[in-house]
Amino acid sequence: MNIIKIGLVYLFLVALTYFWSFRHDRQQARTALKVGAKTLCGLLPLLLAIFALVGLFKEFLPPGLIETVLGEGNKALSLLLGGLLGAISIGPPLASYPIAGSLLADGAWPPAVAAFIMSWISVGIITLPFEAKIFSWRFALIRNLLTLIAALISGLLLGGLL
Repeated sequence: MNIIKIGLVYLFLVALTYFWSFRHDRQQARTALKVGAKTLCGLLPLLLAIFALVGLFKEFLPPGLIETVLGEGNKALSLLLGGLLGAISIGPPLASYPIAGSLLADGAWPPAVAAFIMSWISVGIITLPFEAKIFSWRFALIRNLLTLIAALISGLLLGGLL
Protein backbone atom coordinates (compact mmCIF):
# COMPACT_ATOMS: atom_id res chain seq x y z
CA MET A 1 0.00 0.00 0.00
CA ASN A 2 1.59 3.28 -1.01
CA ILE A 3 1.74 6.36 1.18
CA ILE A 4 -1.05 8.19 -0.67
CA LYS A 5 -3.47 5.33 -0.10
CA ILE A 6 -2.48 5.13 3.56
CA GLY A 7 -3.03 8.88 3.92
CA LEU A 8 -6.44 8.62 2.30
CA VAL A 9 -7.42 5.79 4.64
CA TYR A 10 -6.37 7.92 7.64
CA LEU A 11 -8.31 10.93 6.32
CA PHE A 12 -11.38 8.77 5.80
CA LEU A 13 -11.16 7.36 9.35
CA VAL A 14 -10.67 10.84 10.82
CA ALA A 15 -13.62 12.18 8.81
CA LEU A 16 -15.80 9.32 10.07
CA THR A 17 -14.72 10.03 13.63
CA TYR A 18 -15.53 13.73 13.28
CA PHE A 19 -18.88 12.90 11.71
CA TRP A 20 -19.71 10.65 14.66
CA SER A 21 -18.38 13.28 17.07
CA PHE A 22 -20.54 16.05 15.58
CA ARG A 23 -23.61 13.85 15.91
CA HIS A 24 -22.70 12.93 19.49
CA ASP A 25 -21.58 16.32 20.92
CA ARG A 26 -21.41 19.24 18.50
CA GLN A 27 -19.59 21.63 20.87
CA GLN A 28 -16.89 19.14 21.80
CA ALA A 29 -16.40 18.26 18.12
CA ARG A 30 -15.93 21.97 17.26
CA THR A 31 -13.36 22.29 20.03
CA ALA A 32 -11.53 19.20 18.75
CA LEU A 33 -11.57 20.62 15.22
CA LYS A 34 -10.12 23.94 16.44
CA VAL A 35 -7.36 22.15 18.37
CA GLY A 36 -6.54 20.02 15.32
CA ALA A 37 -6.43 23.07 13.04
CA LYS A 38 -4.20 24.94 15.50
CA THR A 39 -1.84 21.95 15.70
CA LEU A 40 -1.72 21.67 11.90
CA CYS A 41 -0.93 25.38 11.55
CA GLY A 42 1.87 25.00 14.12
CA LEU A 43 3.35 21.96 12.34
CA LEU A 44 2.99 23.23 8.79
CA PRO A 45 6.22 25.28 8.73
CA LEU A 46 8.12 22.31 10.18
CA LEU A 47 6.63 19.91 7.66
CA LEU A 48 7.49 22.22 4.77
CA ALA A 49 11.06 22.56 6.05
CA ILE A 50 11.39 18.79 6.42
CA PHE A 51 10.23 18.10 2.88
CA ALA A 52 12.46 20.88 1.54
CA LEU A 53 15.37 19.27 3.39
CA VAL A 54 14.54 15.89 1.88
CA GLY A 55 14.50 17.53 -1.56
CA LEU A 56 17.96 19.02 -0.97
CA PHE A 57 19.16 15.72 0.43
CA LYS A 58 17.99 13.80 -2.66
CA GLU A 59 19.42 16.41 -5.03
CA PHE A 60 22.90 16.74 -3.55
CA LEU A 61 23.54 13.18 -2.37
CA PRO A 62 23.48 10.80 -5.32
CA PRO A 63 21.86 7.39 -4.74
CA GLY A 64 25.15 5.67 -5.58
CA LEU A 65 26.87 7.44 -2.69
CA ILE A 66 24.10 6.45 -0.27
CA GLU A 67 24.32 2.83 -1.41
CA THR A 68 28.13 2.86 -1.12
CA VAL A 69 28.20 4.43 2.35
CA LEU A 70 25.08 2.92 3.94
CA GLY A 71 24.45 -0.07 1.69
CA GLU A 72 24.68 -3.76 2.39
CA GLY A 73 28.24 -4.00 1.04
CA ASN A 74 29.93 -3.34 4.39
CA LYS A 75 27.27 -4.12 6.96
CA ALA A 76 29.23 -3.24 10.11
CA LEU A 77 30.38 0.13 8.74
CA SER A 78 26.92 0.89 7.32
CA LEU A 79 25.27 0.15 10.65
CA LEU A 80 27.78 2.29 12.55
CA LEU A 81 27.52 5.19 10.08
CA GLY A 82 23.72 5.02 10.16
CA GLY A 83 23.78 5.23 13.95
CA LEU A 84 26.34 8.05 13.97
CA LEU A 85 24.45 10.07 11.33
CA GLY A 86 21.32 9.83 13.44
CA ALA A 87 23.28 10.74 16.58
CA ILE A 88 24.57 14.01 15.11
CA SER A 89 21.21 14.93 13.60
CA ILE A 90 18.98 17.29 15.48
CA GLY A 91 15.31 18.00 15.20
CA PRO A 92 12.00 16.38 15.95
CA PRO A 93 11.69 12.64 15.34
CA LEU A 94 9.13 13.48 12.65
CA ALA A 95 11.98 14.82 10.51
CA SER A 96 13.86 11.51 10.55
CA TYR A 97 11.15 9.48 8.81
CA PRO A 98 11.11 11.13 5.36
CA ILE A 99 14.92 11.20 5.36
CA ALA A 100 15.02 7.52 6.35
CA GLY A 101 12.55 6.69 3.59
CA SER A 102 14.75 8.52 1.12
CA LEU A 103 17.80 6.58 2.36
CA LEU A 104 15.96 3.27 1.89
CA ALA A 105 14.81 4.26 -1.59
CA ASP A 106 18.41 5.08 -2.52
CA GLY A 107 19.77 1.69 -1.49
CA ALA A 108 20.68 2.01 2.19
CA TRP A 109 20.69 -1.21 4.19
CA PRO A 110 17.49 -1.40 6.33
CA PRO A 111 19.32 -2.08 9.65
CA ALA A 112 21.48 1.03 9.04
CA VAL A 113 18.36 3.08 8.43
CA ALA A 114 16.69 1.67 11.55
CA ALA A 115 19.81 2.58 13.57
CA PHE A 116 19.68 6.06 12.02
CA ILE A 117 16.10 6.59 13.22
CA MET A 118 16.70 5.09 16.65
CA SER A 119 19.82 7.14 17.30
CA TRP A 120 18.18 10.32 15.96
CA ILE A 121 15.50 9.89 18.59
CA SER A 122 17.63 8.74 21.51
CA VAL A 123 21.24 9.94 21.10
CA GLY A 124 22.09 13.62 21.37
CA ILE A 125 25.65 14.42 20.29
CA ILE A 126 24.71 18.00 19.40
CA THR A 127 22.94 18.51 22.73
CA LEU A 128 25.63 16.70 24.74
CA PRO A 129 27.10 19.86 26.36
CA PHE A 130 23.66 20.95 27.55
CA GLU A 131 22.86 17.49 28.91
CA ALA A 132 26.27 17.35 30.65
CA LYS A 133 25.67 20.73 32.25
CA ILE A 134 22.38 19.51 33.70
CA PHE A 135 23.33 15.94 34.67
CA SER A 136 27.18 15.74 34.55
CA TRP A 137 29.59 14.76 31.80
CA ARG A 138 29.89 11.22 33.11
CA PHE A 139 26.13 10.66 33.03
CA ALA A 140 25.71 12.29 29.60
CA LEU A 141 28.53 10.32 27.99
CA ILE A 142 27.44 6.98 29.45
CA ARG A 143 23.78 7.58 28.52
CA ASN A 144 24.64 8.57 24.96
CA LEU A 145 27.06 5.65 24.50
CA LEU A 146 24.55 3.13 25.85
CA THR A 147 21.71 4.52 23.74
CA LEU A 148 23.94 4.47 20.64
CA ILE A 149 24.77 0.81 21.30
CA ALA A 150 21.07 0.09 21.89
CA ALA A 151 20.22 1.87 18.61
CA LEU A 152 22.74 -0.26 16.72
CA ILE A 153 21.46 -3.49 18.27
CA SER A 154 17.84 -2.43 17.66
CA GLY A 155 18.75 -1.58 14.07
CA LEU A 156 20.14 -5.08 13.56
CA LEU A 157 17.10 -6.69 15.18
CA LEU A 158 14.60 -4.57 13.29
CA GLY A 159 16.50 -4.94 10.04
CA GLY A 160 16.46 -8.70 10.52
CA LEU A 161 12.67 -8.58 10.75
CA LEU A 162 12.33 -6.59 7.54
